[in-house]
Amino acid sequence: MKKFTRPLIMGVVNITPDSFSDGGDFLSAADAQSHALELIHQGANIVDLGGESTKPGALRVKIEEEQARVIPVIKALTSNSDFVASGAQISIDTMNSETALLAVQSGATIVNDVSGGLADEEMFRVLQPLNCKFIISHWRGFSETMDSLNNYESVAADVAKELQARVSKAIDAGISRDRLIIDPGLGFAKDITQNWHLVARLDELEKLDLPILVGASRKRFIAGALEPDSQGEVSNQRRDLATAVLTALLLQRKLWAVRVHNVSTTLDAIQVVEALAVANEDTGGQS
Repeated sequence: MKKFTRPLIMGVVNITPDSFSDGGDFLSAADAQSHALELIHQGANIVDLGGESTKPGALRVKIEEEQARVIPVIKALTSNSDFVASGAQISIDTMNSETALLAVQSGATIVNDVSGGLADEEMFRVLQPLNCKFIISHWRGFSETMDSLNNYESVAADVAKELQARVSKAIDAGISRDRLIIDPGLGFAKDITQNWHLVARLDELEKLDLPILVGASRKRFIAGALEPDSQGEVSNQRRDLATAVLTALLLQRKLWAVRVHNVSTTLDAIQVVEALAVANEDTGGQS
């Protein structure tokens, strides 16, 4: 077993009424801040704040509404002594350049754009002068239509190729390569089988030689593995455990971070893999 490198844990904070697994749970600024601090207490290195649901079929929200949901939480966290002492970072989950700019000005250090800059043509220009990381996800269309955009010759190779094109666009726009992170976009314009094929061939993304974020948490393909005929009716508790198992299996890859709803269960899985990796190093890889 190669030397173990622990990935970062990005905890999800959905400040929305309609996210697929926790919509409405943290809609107030106070509840969202409290949840973010709890995730950090559980071991999150990053909290990813989103004010617009991107689940399949979700409708767009007005930029003003998105900003009203997320910006007060960012400001509250950055002025909170416990948050500052933790050293955790704030990521803004947005497809809107105006929201990204306000979020970074308010204290976010990462912009997580699930569209990879495709939804807002101003995103690259706005981010170029900012001192923040930029997560480019694989994306083919908005939530209303993305389930019909899943035609691939080879899903992993095609995703890698399309991500490389977005990376090149970002670099051409003046965003330095060392600021970029890629995300395979699990659940976006991919059916259950395609998601699993993509997960199995993340080595295709490693060829891009960029940090990789994986966000499989609670998604439909996870539920589909547990209950193939469930129509998605699988509890969050079961999805979280399955997500932690998948995270453990993926730690052989060069992951920068995993994006999850349940931080404590994910951290448990990572620590078990780390203990085994250390034991392998101590014993020369022998059982």
